[in-house]
Amino acid sequence: MTYSTETTLADLATRLPAASRVLHHHGLDYCCGGRRSLTSACEERGLDAGRVLAEIEGAAAASDAPRWDSLSLGDLVRLVLTRFHEPLRSELPQLVAMARKVEAVHAEKDGCPRGLGAHLAVMASSLEEHMQKEEQVLFPLIMSGRGASAAMPVGVMMQEHDDHALNLRQVRRLTDDLTPPPEACSTWQALYLRLDELERDIMEHVHLENHVLFPRALQGTAVSAEGSKEVE
Repeated sequence: MTYSTETTLADLATRLPAASRVLHHHGLDYCCGGRRSLTSACEERGLDAGRVLAEIEGAAAASDAPRWDSLSLGDLVRLVLTRFHEPLRSELPQLVAMARKVEAVHAEKDGCPRGLGAHLAVMASSLEEHMQKEEQVLFPLIMSGRGASAAMPVGVMMQEHDDHALNLRQVRRLTDDLTPPPEACSTWQALYLRLDELERDIMEHVHLENHVLFPRALQGTAVSAEGSKEVE
């Protein structure tokens, strides 16, 4: 496939896995806002689309990651579970604890991210509920070959993806766009770095489901018996 600045962000991230890091670095939303062209998204942020595309092509040339759209439906579901669900369950409680520690120790400082710990706790609860719905309802439907009848749960999941995006924006508002102040201690700085990684992982998670897994499942793509057994 030939890529250009008119290619959508979602297509770039799907067909060139290394693109997601470049797009995230430039603040370009390729998950919930993935249907925009690279040109349109870059114009909105005052970026040179040609230069961003060159960065993506350079990153792709140096990467040997498989294209997500080349994976089977069963492999996509397993990828979501191992690459995103399991790490989220481990990382979020740690981030909540770190945020609360920073707020407690630096409460008197102007740059203190007040309310961040509470917000992350709400995010963790929301994401856990979301993942359980996928694991207990949607993924078994897909893996049993009934993905074409899953339009309603898919619609619910996509709406919740939009909610996750709003929660990520609130994290940036509370943290001055994930920018620690000059006096930030090592824990504070590490917290913001890990929050940036969390944001990128959630965006990749949402993109993979919205633009690859869900469309293929709704088309009734066949799933192997082996894959079905592993998820059910």
